Amino acid sequence: MQLVRSGAAGSAALELAVSHALLTRVAAGELPSTLRVYRPAPAVAFGKLDTLRPGYPDAVAAAQEQGFEPVLRLPGGHAAAYHRASLAIDVVWALDDPATGTHDRFRDEGERLAGALRTLGVDARVGEVPGEYCPGAYSVNARGRVKLIGTAQRLVRGAALLGASIVVGDGPGIRAVLDAVYSALEFPWDATTAGAIDEEVPGVSLDAVEAAVIASYGELEPATLDEATLTLAHRLAPQRAATSPT
Repeated sequence: MQLVRSGAAGSAALELAVSHALLTRVAAGELPSTLRVYRPAPAVAFGKLDTLRPGYPDAVAAAQEQGFEPVLRLPGGHAAAYHRASLAIDVVWALDDPATGTHDRFRDEGERLAGALRTLGVDARVGEVPGEYCPGAYSVNARGRVKLIGTAQRLVRGAALLGASIVVGDGPGIRAVLDAVYSALEFPWDATTAGAIDEEVPGVSLDAVEAAVIASYGELEPATLDEATLTLAHRLAPQRAATSPT
């Protein structure tokens, strides 16, 4: 598996388009399986179902008012937020039958990420916290009470992508924007279930979390985003903007 450690300079929509481009190219056999680790631009990533809610326009405005770019998620799920004090990862596998093993990948990657956080002193566990944002059975939480990592998958013919956002710092910023967005969408949630790693282990850094996550994948081949991937990402970026009809 190759390791790409940089994002694409530009908008949050372009960052998600890079994920889409990697999935497309891995599925086509143009790239090997890839782990991408990057520090994302501030964004609220909405799911397709969110766009059907009457309060969606107000939710988009609420995100923008707090300095978060509204974008459309590539995998499924509901609104999630991340910022410069977060770490984002994409794991893209070349697979003949991506539908087989979907739950195994969720479970295994959840346990892998929880294990990485435990090396930093976090009481990290896998499982849904009642009342969490974008609820999922394979979220990674602290103490069974605070969600730290959300995961989601996208499957296409020939490949699967698992994306994860890891909130390392500025928990109050995440709680504030999610509270405004979920209020507009009229989704019930408990703001006390959203947290950051540095609220569990004071002083932990983005660098330390990034190193722990990468180490959990074992031997990787360093790589960079090539021109073909970036060109495709720029073409796909309009699909990831929250105002896009697709």
